[in-house]
Amino acid sequence: MRVTADGTAARTPPVPHSPLADTVLERLTAVYGAAADPGRAAGMRAYMKDVAPFLGLPTPVRRDLSRTVVEGLARPDEADCTAVAVRCWELPEREYQYFAVDYLRRHVRRCSSGFLPVARHLVTTVPWWDTVDLLAAHVVGALVAADPELTADMDEWIGDDDLWLARAALLHQLRYKERTDTERLFGYCLRQSGHQDFFIRKAIGWSLREYARTDPDAVRAFLAREQGRFAPLSVREALKNIAA
Repeated sequence: MRVTADGTAARTPPVPHSPLADTVLERLTAVYGAAADPGRAAGMRAYMKDVAPFLGLPTPVRRDLSRTVVEGLARPDEADCTAVAVRCWELPEREYQYFAVDYLRRHVRRCSSGFLPVARHLVTTVPWWDTVDLLAAHVVGALVAADPELTADMDEWIGDDDLWLARAALLHQLRYKERTDTERLFGYCLRQSGHQDFFIRKAIGWSLREYARTDPDAVRAFLAREQGRFAPLSVREALKNIAA
């Protein structure tokens, strides 16, 4: 059983029948399992604040192994992506979730707006920055960009009591650059400006800093106009690469 950020049992989305996912998971567990390094796993688990057990696969090794797993396989459709992701999330070791995130990043264009509830499940189940941030920027963000009607869901996420959903909403435009909806970005930052959690304050600063690469004057003016609303951490992060 997987748990959400508040410690309650997660409601797992239905797992579609997928022969492709069967093959991926069979290969994945065999290849990753054979390369496990228990000594390294302990350190990785400690670094990630004991969010989950690890196999002990460094990122370069893991990605090399992943290429072996998917070699020669067909491109997935949305049902395949759902099955792979949900089944990886049901496995205990964190590297399986990393595989799923990379798989979705590669194939998110094969998914429709109907995939967003699956992404929500992944964001809120065993959540930590290592999976949430990549899902927000590369999966949720891509889905919303492809279907602007999903901005209504982001408007709900930003006010959710689950801080990881709020963080995902703050970060979903991270790669939009000139396509950024600045009114929504600034509005989200203001809505969460009083949040006490480090991960929200950091996300506010990060989202503003990233947009400042596109329009530093807009970010500078926004922070000047709303002076005093944001935690020092958020302001420092936002202005890190531009003159105040």
